[in-house]
This record gives sequence, C-alpha cells and structure tokens, in this order.
Amino acid sequence: MRVINKIQIAKIGAWFDSRLQIAAPIREAAEHPIPRNTSSWFYVFGSAAMTVFILQIVTGILLALVYVPSGAEAWSSLQALNHSITLGWFIRAMHGWGSNFMVAIVLIHMVQVFLFGAYKFPRELTWIIGVFLLLMTLGMAFTGQVLRFDQDAYWGLGIGASIASRVPILGPMIVKLMLGGPIIAGATLSRFFALHVFVIPGLLIGFVGLHVLMVLKLGINEWPMPGRVVKRATYMNEYHELTRKDGAPFFSYGAWKDMFFAAFIILAVAACAYYFGPFGPTGQPDPTIIQTAPKPDYFFLWLYAVLSLLPPSLETTFLLIVPPLVIIGLILLPFLSGEGEKSWKRRPIAVITVLMTAISLGTFTHLAQFTPWSPHMNAWSGDPIPDRYLHGTTALERQGALVFQVKQCRNCHSIGDTGGQRGPNLDGVAVRLTRDQLIRQVIQGGGNMPAYGNNLNPAETTALVAFLETLHPTTQSPARDAARDAVLSESNPKSGTQP
Repeated sequence: MRVINKIQIAKIGAWFDSRLQIAAPIREAAEHPIPRNTSSWFYVFGSAAMTVFILQIVTGILLALVYVPSGAEAWSSLQALNHSITLGWFIRAMHGWGSNFMVAIVLIHMVQVFLFGAYKFPRELTWIIGVFLLLMTLGMAFTGQVLRFDQDAYWGLGIGASIASRVPILGPMIVKLMLGGPIIAGATLSRFFALHVFVIPGLLIGFVGLHVLMVLKLGINEWPMPGRVVKRATYMNEYHELTRKDGAPFFSYGAWKDMFFAAFIILAVAACAYYFGPFGPTGQPDPTIIQTAPKPDYFFLWLYAVLSLLPPSLETTFLLIVPPLVIIGLILLPFLSGEGEKSWKRRPIAVITVLMTAISLGTFTHLAQFTPWSPHMNAWSGDPIPDRYLHGTTALERQGALVFQVKQCRNCHSIGDTGGQRGPNLDGVAVRLTRDQLIRQVIQGGGNMPAYGNNLNPAETTALVAFLETLHPTTQSPARDAARDAVLSESNPKSGTQP
C-alpha cells in the first residue's frame, strides 16, 4: 500500500513538473556548490531577513482583513484587534516586533557584507540591490507606524511631511503626494495603506527575488582570507576553482545553519510579541495637543535626536545633504573599492567606519530617550497674552486671541518675547504674510507647523486670523495682496487714487 502511494505521489509530482518544469531549477539552487568555510554563522542573516519578511507578509494579510484605513475607523479597528478579536493582539505584536527584527537583521547583514568585502567584483549589483532593500525596509517601517494613526503616528507623519517639504522645487508636490491633499486626513491613510500593503511589499518581493538570483548565479562570497586579493581579471576563475576543490552543496551542508537561525529568530519574535505585546495605539490623533512629545520607532530615534539637538538653522541643510550623500556613497562603494583585500583584518578603515557609525547611532538613539521634541518646548499656553496686544482691538480680534490661547499656539510660537521657539516669532507675522496666506497657513500647515483645518471651525479661523493681522510693529503696515487690491480697485473705481 505504501509503495502504491509513493508511486501515485511520484506520478502526480511528475505530472506537475512536466508542465511547470521547476524541479530542475529548484534542485540546481539547492545543490549549487559553496565554499566549505562559507558555511558559517556569519552568513545566516540574509536568509533570516527573508524569513522575517515572509512572516511580515503572513501577519500583514491577517491584519488587513480587519484594519480600516480611514481617519475615523483606523484607531478603533486597532483597538478591536487588541481587545475584541481572538489573538488579534498577538498578530499585531508579531507584525510589529517582526518589523523591528527585520530592520535590525538587514542592517547586521549589510554590515557583515561590508566587513567581508562581499560588495566587491563581481557582486557590485548585488550590493546595490541590497542598499535599495534596506531603504525599502525602512520605508515599510515608517509607513507601518503611520497606519497606527495615534498621537505618535500623526505627529511623526507631520514631521516627515515637514522634512519632505524642504526639498527644493519638488517639496510641495511631494507633500501633496504623501498626504493626498493639503492636510493629514482620511486620504493620507489610504495612500500609506496602499504603500505599506501593495507598493513597497511588491517592490521588496521583486528585489528579493533578483537578489537571491544573483547570489545563486555569482555564488556566495568566500570566507575573506588575509592576502587573498580580488582582481577582476582572475577572480571568477579562482572562485570556480575554489568551489571545485573545496566546495559542498548548499543543501544540506550549508542550509541547516540558515534554517536553525531562522527558526530561532521566529521564536524570538514570538517571545517578544507575547511578553511585550503590540505597539500602541496610544491616544487618538489630535493636532491641538502639542505636549504629546511624539517619538518614532527605534530605527528612526537617532534622526529624532539629531534634529532635536541641531540648531534650527542647520536642520534643512543636514536633511538635504547628509542622507543623500550617505546613500550615494553606499551605491558607489563597489565601484570605488571593487578590488583588493576582502579581509576586515587588513581593512582598518572599514572597521573604524563601522565602529564609528555604530557608536554614533547608538549614542543618538540613547539620547533620544531624553532629548525634547524641540530644544525649546517649555512654554505654557496658560500665560496671559500681554495687554498691549489686546489694547484697542475689536471683539472679533479679542475672540481670536482667545482661540490663540485655547489652541495652545504659544507652545510653539512666541509673542512679546514669551512662548515657544519651535516656530517663528509672531510679533511681526502680519508684515510677513497676507490675510490669505495666514488663512492657508493655519488650515493647511507647512514647514514644522501641523494643519489645523480639521480642528478649527470657520468662525474660529476667521477670529484667529483677525488677531494675527494685528501683530505688526506700529511703524509698519500689514502685508497686503497687491493682486487683490488691483481687482478691488477695478471693480470700484471710486476707491482708487485720483490723479
């Protein structure tokens, strides 16, 4: 009976293989030769990253069955997952901790590849694809945090939009593309849901497939022996000679360590999920609560600390120069250093670079636990507005001053030398911005300022702008829209200046 079953299974397998013809490629991939000393615990991080990515896909699909990507329902659907659906909290925790592990493992894998010189000829393109995989992994992490749509997610997205808005020329277009409009709203969540569930995972699957294909075609990097120098003219012959003399099939000689480590990582993710639980959501998003002191997930904490500690005048310069230079440097690395020693023992500059980077990132990540969201966010909105700003004002303007107090504008802005310093001083704001520009800034936000369009009714907006229009030096008139004045002058000739 067992023999008959085996024969039937073999026939079924042969039937499928005659049509799909995948048995030979699978056998070739499993049995491709690798250098024996490559079967090391240092080489298990790539397969572990792919395993965690598969875990993210499975748990992400389960979460997408319940999650509602709308401003009104996102927070509630996550609460339902945490408290109402059986094991919903555990699936969320597995997905959240899986994201953390995936970022960490990909970073470790990149460091290992860098130290072992695996980016050198002929694996330049493999390294470049790995750089893009790292960026997409960080993109997955950021979009996933936004989908929590709690206080931290709302303000984190506001900070992200502020960073994007500083890109010359394309900044406003990028922000509108990110948010789906001028403010953070339901359309914003729909866009980030599409990015997190469809766009970035699709790109990741394609790049991972290409990355694995190139590893199979070019071979796994040999153990970097001191004195074994890479030369473009001879390396491929030397590598094939090494695998012929001292090679072993990947399965099962090298695969068992990959499988063991991947299983260990899955158990570690499950243990963290069970013990620590899911991430958030914290309070519902409210742009009027400035004191939320939002902080990103751990992989962006270093950037949070850097921006908090930098002088405001250097923030834009840092954001527009340093990250692009780092990415360009990583992409150009295999072309600038494609030959020579692979062993880290004879590459002290590589070792020092890794150590300095790790110390810097670790230090700033630690400082992020103590650094404020802004260097000067200790203002108290309960301080009364100085009397001189209310003297001689109309009822509407005084109502605007009350809105200014209630909405905690002074936590970020100062008037009369008191208040926060995150945003610009407002003593002369009426000289810098016209009425229409003030309305647009209040409703849509911009720069470091969040959008208040969903938190102010039209009457409150009108009153607030009326008060802001009074904030100008006595020796200067408020800014005026010349185009509007011209239109009004044409429509009412009597109001124009007589010759």
